[in-house]
Amino acid sequence: MKILIAVDGSPFTKRMLAYLAAHDEWLSETNAYTVIHVVPAVPPRAAAVLDKEVLKGYYADEGEKVLKTLRTFFARKKVKVDYVNKVGPAADVIASTADKGDFDLLVLGSHGHGALGNLVMGSVATKVMANCRVPTLLVR
Repeated sequence: MKILIAVDGSPFTKRMLAYLAAHDEWLSETNAYTVIHVVPAVPPRAAAVLDKEVLKGYYADEGEKVLKTLRTFFARKKVKVDYVNKVGPAADVIASTADKGDFDLLVLGSHGHGALGNLVMGSVATKVMANCRVPTLLVR
């Protein structure tokens, strides 16, 4: 199975990883894993005055802050993982990557708070579920 794991470095990501670790069938060598982290884009006016390399370095550094912990987690579990750091609106990028990447499953943690319409799931999770055709496992 080809699995996309969306992470943001929050306690909900840690809870999702604990869930995966507690269920051997989710972290097996027979699955192919990709971990995705999405960094919010710098506003266009600010990005326009920044050097492209500085901006690229910023996005890489912000992504690595989250992915570093994940690299350690999966290395301890002896699971081979591909890591992807992208820039943009999280829900749109995650849904698009899941659909275009031919994944069998998307796994993500949900904050479970927000406006009245998001009482059960966080707004990113809600948008991903609305825009993604890939089966999704939400861990709260």
